[in-house]
Amino acid sequence: MAAPELGTLPTWDLADLFPGRDSPELQAALARAEADAVAFRARHEGKLALLSGAELASAIAEYERMSEILGRVGSYAQLLHAGDMADPEIGRFYQTINERLTDISSETLFFALEINRIDDTALERACADPELARWRPWLRDVRAFRPHQLSDEAERLLHEKSVSGRASWVRLFDETLAHLRFEVEGKSLTEAEVLNLLSSRDGAERRKAAESLGRVLGDNRRLFAHIANTLAKDKAVEDGWRHFARPVSSRNLANFVEDEVVEALVAAVKDAYPRLAHRYYRLKARWFGVDALAFWDRNAPLPSDDDRYFSWAEAKATVLGAYGGFSPDLAAVGKRFFDRRWIDAPVRPGKASGAFAHPTVPGAHPYLLLNYQGKARDVMTLAHELGHGVHQVLAGPRGYLMADTPLTLAETASVFGEMLTFRALLAGAPPERRKVMLAGKVEDMLNTAVRQIALFEFERRVHDERKSGELLPTRFGEIWLEVQAECLGPAIALGEGFRDFWAYIPHFVHTPFYVYAYAFGDCLVNSLYAVFETGHPRFAEKYLDMLRAGGTLRHKELLAPFGLDASDPAFWSSGLSLIGRFVDELEQLG
Repeated sequence: MAAPELGTLPTWDLADLFPGRDSPELQAALARAEADAVAFRARHEGKLALLSGAELASAIAEYERMSEILGRVGSYAQLLHAGDMADPEIGRFYQTINERLTDISSETLFFALEINRIDDTALERACADPELARWRPWLRDVRAFRPHQLSDEAERLLHEKSVSGRASWVRLFDETLAHLRFEVEGKSLTEAEVLNLLSSRDGAERRKAAESLGRVLGDNRRLFAHIANTLAKDKAVEDGWRHFARPVSSRNLANFVEDEVVEALVAAVKDAYPRLAHRYYRLKARWFGVDALAFWDRNAPLPSDDDRYFSWAEAKATVLGAYGGFSPDLAAVGKRFFDRRWIDAPVRPGKASGAFAHPTVPGAHPYLLLNYQGKARDVMTLAHELGHGVHQVLAGPRGYLMADTPLTLAETASVFGEMLTFRALLAGAPPERRKVMLAGKVEDMLNTAVRQIALFEFERRVHDERKSGELLPTRFGEIWLEVQAECLGPAIALGEGFRDFWAYIPHFVHTPFYVYAYAFGDCLVNSLYAVFETGHPRFAEKYLDMLRAGGTLRHKELLAPFGLDASDPAFWSSGLSLIGRFVDELEQLG
């Protein structure tokens, strides 16, 4: 199949962070950060409880300034590495920078630990000073971890060893995936390219791609299992020292979401498996004239799909047009990413697979990484990552310590951006395209909500079983097949070739239990969009204010202006009902 004409795809310009790996600017930033960190520690360690409110506020501002310098350097190294994980010199630079940053940040590690030892009453009295009151959200979040804080010596040891421990295993995973090649019909493909073929119009091509993916992952099963076992044990050891009740507890705390809210979400999605995923895939199998779809046909285009490709220019116009139809201000921020080379879009050997939006630091700007190949799903991925990027820009004025949102809320703007883009495309589609577009959206929503909860269940079972000892490489595959069968239902035939597909999921390695945030965001956005459709007064204005809040507000406070409450179990059922209504319409279309 000939490659589609996509036009000129943008590559990012990292010079906005630093001119180069060996630039004097980078070396000066590191030297300044190191000197400032040493002086900061000498000036403040052991004395924070004695500071006035204004003095503590000044110290926090200084800590933020130093942290932003380190964040800028770390972002540059991370993005450079993501752009080419196969280059050993870049890999060496990335590791060296991480080690240097760990050494420097060790000097300031005392700061948050000591803040957590200040008496509640004394800190509340100090916060009467308006200068310190500004930092209340950051103090609230730091002190949320007080029950799980270790001694200063233990915290320093964990911090300094992280660069040669967990971080090294993550790097091994990333670079292994970047180096793997998948042979399909005589071509040697990257992971991004072979995954793209799973949505090819050619059924034989989909099968060959799936077989190649399964074969190569299976050949590397022992290595991926060893990485997973090691990281699960590493997490269990630290969780034990910190007295977290369950493997997911530390992630819930980092997301500032209550355990019962997460459990309500998981229960609601699992309860919906039969009426959403099972029902839809049964319908899709019927469209393909079979009782059950092979697993490589799960994301296959419908027989009636015209297999349209979108050039980069069309994708840009589609997404910005959808954003602009909702809010010109939202589109104006999004346009900057295209005009100022904040996006890296082409597929190339060695580049990180998938897609992400990296916020860098408020003093710079976010960057987007895509592997754009022109399909409708790639347009939706652009809409998704641009939503993250716009959110990060709008929250930037909150500053380095308060701009970031928890993972659960970070997915709100991205999924909302997808919904805006889909609705805009659907509104202009001819009747014969409506079925194809609805089916594509249902599949995307199932992948975002239903499948991510299945991934969560896979993680939960792996971490629970790891407590009793190392899992055999084959055991990972057994758990994977069990949770996927429960999620997808009998209309998807999961063959042996699917057994090792767990191994390429990066979130399991990078950020354990991240995945439920996608389902959280999808259901939240579905509920938000329903409010928008009712003509809720000043919705766009309130929505932008929600994004501008960054990490200063929790989910209850952010959703209150829209009359929504994520602690109500009915909230999740309402969010999932939109998927059900789309499936209803598809059944009526036949």
